[in-house]
Amino acid sequence: MTAGKRKPDCIFCRVAAGELPSTKVFETETVLAFQDVNPGAPQHILVIPKDHIADSIADLDLTDSGIAQTWADLLAVAQEVAGSKSEFADGWRFVTNVGENGGQSVFHLHLHLLAGRRLAWPPG
Repeated sequence: MTAGKRKPDCIFCRVAAGELPSTKVFETETVLAFQDVNPGAPQHILVIPKDHIADSIADLDLTDSGIAQTWADLLAVAQEVAGSKSEFADGWRFVTNVGENGGQSVFHLHLHLLAGRRLAWPPG
């Protein structure tokens, strides 16, 4: 799927369009960060591109400069959010799941930021 498109049945596309409510944490022109409704840690923030550019990181074409810029924008927002919340000061985790066996349940590129407690290893 190319930048600027959205899938009408995609929950994250609907959140990004304002059709479904979310607790926004940070927003830019191209990226939205919001609280996960089913948190896996005291701080669990999702970072998504507003456009549905890929189902997961495995689908990204990083040779496309627009896609590479979107990935950079996602990482910049992750840094901004983690740097602005005291719960992230003692450490945090950045996760992106790929496929059902990888734990992915929403097929719209997104990052998870987890913090606020000691995170176990291995995670799965």
